[in-house]
Amino acid sequence: MPKHDHHFSLHYNHRMRKFLLLSILLSACLSPSEGVPAQHTDVSLQPYLTGTPIATSTPNVLVIVETPLPTSTPQIYIVESGDTISEIAEKFKIPQTDLIAANPDVNPNTLTIGQTLIIPDPSAPLAAASTLTPVPVPVTQAACHPTADSGLWCFALIQNNTVEIIENISAQITLFDDSNHAVASQTAFTPLDIIQPNSSLPVYVYFPNMAANVKPQVQLLSAMPGGSAYLPVMLSNTSAQMDWSGKTAKVSGQIYLPNESIAATQVWVAAIAYDKNGTVVGVRRWESGALQSGGSLNFDFSVSSVGGDIEAVEFAVQAR
Repeated sequence: MPKHDHHFSLHYNHRMRKFLLLSILLSACLSPSEGVPAQHTDVSLQPYLTGTPIATSTPNVLVIVETPLPTSTPQIYIVESGDTISEIAEKFKIPQTDLIAANPDVNPNTLTIGQTLIIPDPSAPLAAASTLTPVPVPVTQAACHPTADSGLWCFALIQNNTVEIIENISAQITLFDDSNHAVASQTAFTPLDIIQPNSSLPVYVYFPNMAANVKPQVQLLSAMPGGSAYLPVMLSNTSAQMDWSGKTAKVSGQIYLPNESIAATQVWVAAIAYDKNGTVVGVRRWESGALQSGGSLNFDFSVSSVGGDIEAVEFAVQAR
């Protein structure tokens, strides 16, 4: 089923623009899949207009065009308590990217107990390599923000400049010290399963016990054309209100599913926070269940910054 999303966002300097994106709050105290709880305050929130972040050049970004593809002769694995994508990949001696590519409908950050995963055969040649074409989408920025517990939240912004929805997006973020030695590396994922045409979403990952003076390099691992499983859900009346600290914004809006669509069983909204330089400083995802054709849902949650003050908030949505 094709998915046609409409983007909505408010501009800080009295300009408005529609933009779609999705939500996970990041904070140093939680795991990347959970996000970071908003900072609570009894001070009433003031109206806050969101703006369009500026794309920044990132000379330390590496992009590859090869995209890992699912291999043949798969087996099935049932997710157990405490499982992560990296642990499952290590258990079956396969690259994380192959496992993710074999399960494009699974969000690596939100595995649930009892979920079924396809485990590709590591000894088999890549299947359908000649028929699937990876999308060489650009990485437009990379930045890391230190946390109070000596960790780093690292973000890289992936821009979909194509006319197609892309899915199965992942990137490798590697940290280098002052001597240009790699000190840590992890696979990062977007908060949503897809990026709409002419839109962007960050991949993100948390590094514990990491010096703040490291430099990130980003290597795109996968980005495939697709999105046929997603529904033409839309956002309207999106808004953001900043609290007194500048570090938290309360966001709200409405989700609408057109009459011509089938009903949705899962709806996600993401809010992406940017600082005054257009750098990603926070992400949070809001999740809901069923939405009937022609129906609507209201959302209301907060997104907080792990870096500088929030200058703009953008939204994204997906339904399936």
